[in-house]
Amino acid sequence: MEACVILVDNSNVSIGGRKLSASRKGVERGEHGEPEAIDPSWRLDFKELLEALADARPVHAALLAGSRCGGSDAIWRAAEASGFEVYVHEREAHHGEKAVDTELAVRGTELIVSAPEPMTLILASGDRDFLPLVEVARRRGWQVELAAFREAFDPDGELATAVGRVRPLDDLFDRIGFCEFEWPEQKPAPAQPQKARKRGAGRPAAVSA
Repeated sequence: MEACVILVDNSNVSIGGRKLSASRKGVERGEHGEPEAIDPSWRLDFKELLEALADARPVHAALLAGSRCGGSDAIWRAAEASGFEVYVHEREAHHGEKAVDTELAVRGTELIVSAPEPMTLILASGDRDFLPLVEVARRRGWQVELAAFREAFDPDGELATAVGRVRPLDDLFDRIGFCEFEWPEQKPAPAQPQKARKRGAGRPAAVSA
């Protein structure tokens, strides 16, 4: 069976999953009026993601890149423990995600040109910035698969039409992710005001002798 190289754009996949999770919960707009809601409780299960993308094929390399703005490194340690080679960039204004795309594109190209034989490139991102990488892979005789949430790519766009297979992650949603906490919070029902009891109510009636 032909081996595969897996490249995961963590932000692209995570945001797509959080949008779908919010939609499934019936939350259509963001807390501050944004046109799309994002479920902050949804998390990727990196082990299941890797297995689902590989689809029983041997994995030659699995790379995941993302950006951070402070916070814990637990998410990246979890990805490494699940079998990914992880690359993280500091998020500065709008440059963090471009650095992630560049990281994946460069390392993906290195893997393609140095491979002893053609394999299958599995790109987990709907970002069209990866189109040049896809074209390099195809010129080298590789098969290319696009794996992304439907909201992240145009099915008739350049990226989707340049690959040999499109695998919507929506179909794997229940397998590759989970909700870490309850969201949206269930607000308790407001207490019902008690009716004022009429004077003398509840007292036994006087009995005439």
